[in-house]
Amino acid sequence: MTSRVTKLDYYADMWRLVSQSTVVSFLEVSRFPFLRPLRNPRKPADDDGRSALVLDSTIFHPQGGGQPADMGFITVEGDDREVKFAVQDVRLKDGLVYHYGHVEDLAEGGVVEFEEGKEVHLHVDEPRRKLNSRLHSAGHLLDVCMKRVGLGLEPGKGYHFPNGPFVEYKGVIPPSEISNKQKELETEANALISKGEEVSAAILPYDEALEQCGGSLPDYIPKESTPRIVKLGSNPGCPCGGTHVHNLSEIISMKVSQIRVKKGVTKVSYTVV
Repeated sequence: MTSRVTKLDYYADMWRLVSQSTVVSFLEVSRFPFLRPLRNPRKPADDDGRSALVLDSTIFHPQGGGQPADMGFITVEGDDREVKFAVQDVRLKDGLVYHYGHVEDLAEGGVVEFEEGKEVHLHVDEPRRKLNSRLHSAGHLLDVCMKRVGLGLEPGKGYHFPNGPFVEYKGVIPPSEISNKQKELETEANALISKGEEVSAAILPYDEALEQCGGSLPDYIPKESTPRIVKLGSNPGCPCGGTHVHNLSEIISMKVSQIRVKKGVTKVSYTVV
């Protein structure tokens, strides 16, 4: 394996769905035990002949930060045909992005065309990327709205998957106020969506990032670092490595489905429609 780091092209352009890259390595998952822990532990250990494709750069978003992985396919020109690698999962480990999946219609004799140094073409599944980006953006929009309605609780864990997205906040809402605050949050979020401001992302020096985020950054971000800051329109930014909509209007509509308070944590469940 090489020690190089995969360049994350989606960092600079979250809306790019087609690109080119170069093969770094092509691995059979069954031969590299260190790859297996990246799988969902709830799934069987059988690798079903999966392979892992590592490239020098990628527009595929790996699972992380509460956002599911992109899917799609990667193609390479063979001796007499185009070979397709179906991407079923993407994970980031030690600076390398692993695209997991299968080669479709493997060449006669089982020859794999994804040799090191070959140029490949990447195609991200557009509907999946757009849904994940809408859900992720809506989760951050909740953070903005929590301050706008006077709650200002500190964001914690976020889960932006289609099956039950939510954001957890440190602090509680009095039970008597939950119903009203739920309506206020939803009204405020949809007002911002209707306003339709643009979303941007940039890698900034720490001091500039601090300013963009309203003078506060999480403690886990080193002061000598250059964090990636996402801004939802004119609202204060936040550090985030995920993908987002181009404009808040693309979220279309948001519903705050439930607020639950337990053990000092407020869990706000939502969906986009």
